[in-house]
Amino acid sequence: MTTVDAYQERCEQLFRAGGNAAVRRAAQEGLDEHGPHPDLYCWLALGHAAEDEDDHDDRAEEAFRAGLALDADHLGLLAGYAELCLRADAFDHPGRAARARVLARRLDELAPDSPEAAQVAAAERWERRSYLDEVRMAAATAAVGHATEIQARTLEADLRQGGAVPAEDTVDRDAIVRAATLEALSGPWNAPVRFLGRHRTAVWTICGILCVLTNTVLRQTGVVDSFSLWGALWAVPLLIVDRRFTAVRKEAEARHIAALEASFADRR
Repeated sequence: MTTVDAYQERCEQLFRAGGNAAVRRAAQEGLDEHGPHPDLYCWLALGHAAEDEDDHDDRAEEAFRAGLALDADHLGLLAGYAELCLRADAFDHPGRAARARVLARRLDELAPDSPEAAQVAAAERWERRSYLDEVRMAAATAAVGHATEIQARTLEADLRQGGAVPAEDTVDRDAIVRAATLEALSGPWNAPVRFLGRHRTAVWTICGILCVLTNTVLRQTGVVDSFSLWGALWAVPLLIVDRRFTAVRKEAEARHIAALEASFADRR
């Protein structure tokens, strides 16, 4: 029999890997085996809440409430439920939104210096974010695009070594991503994709210049009267490249989560 602690460890690893559905499966399996348990309800709720969709939010709330019915002072449940309520739309879910303050206050009463209390405080600050914070978030999101460039350069290094990165019987995420990238984007027909990926930053800069020049020429020659989207066509190949690399990363992440689940199954 797998212990509750083992299920919690499994859920934590899957959650860190981004396997929200796998977290829910593991937590539910633990609940089926051991019966109601606040820690397992907490992971089940977090697995739903991480999806950030209305249906999953409803199920997350059900799990949070079920867990708190067993342990009203469970810090993880209070913190997770408070965060769920903080992001709730006050118009669509007024009751849920109103509960955020009550839950946060209870958490402060129980453990004001706990990591859970700090986590909720950070979530409260984020809900009160300014326009400047939105700009910073947009910049951080744009920086994620550099993952494509890093992935493409790693792929080129692997190709020069002349062999695939072994990913069999491993749960190492980086190894699985490298193997999946090599499998999907090797071969001469993918050479343009790899080239654009390796030089993504420079190519996007050139693309921006070409977009402006194209629109300027079109206006000056009378082809268009004002700004047009024709110049944006230069960006189409780059968007396709980004989508290719992103798709490979998502596939690799799915393989990583499947490998983790398989490794947990082997331990039984």
